[in-house]
Amino acid sequence: NLSLVGSITIFRHLNREKIVPEHWYPRRNYGRSRIDEFLEWQQRNTAMACGNYFQQKWLSPILNKASPDAKNVSVLTECLNQNLKNFENHFLNKNKFVIGENISYADLMAICEIDQPKFIGFDPFNHHPKLGKWYDRVREELGPYYKKVAIEFDNKLRTAEQKIP
Repeated sequence: NLSLVGSITIFRHLNREKIVPEHWYPRRNYGRSRIDEFLEWQQRNTAMACGNYFQQKWLSPILNKASPDAKNVSVLTECLNQNLKNFENHFLNKNKFVIGENISYADLMAICEIDQPKFIGFDPFNHHPKLGKWYDRVREELGPYYKKVAIEFDNKLRTAEQKIP
């Protein structure tokens, strides 16, 4: 009767139960520590920047049937771009993926965050060339699973938009 809340908690539980392949959350200290470092950073940075942008640019206007506040969106755009730059410089640096040569849970969390503003028209790659290359590698590595989820997410966004009178 275990009931867990939060994607990180659930993922770590699945990992401890050995349900998740090793590369997602390596048992060796360096890889796991780098992922944990990213997850701590992500909660205060990309999660907030991407989530706030998504809320103010798309969700709140949909729910309130009003246009987004241009000044607020501009400030959030600057914040988002700074976060993407920091992600690129600190976590991607010279790596193929967040922790090195193999995809990990950190890459999965990052692409999910970045997709929120991307799916509503923000171009996360405009000033971030390393980010664009990383994004393509992650999508390729995730293969049809990524494509299926992306299509479903986009369909839900478009369905919500159509319900607005």
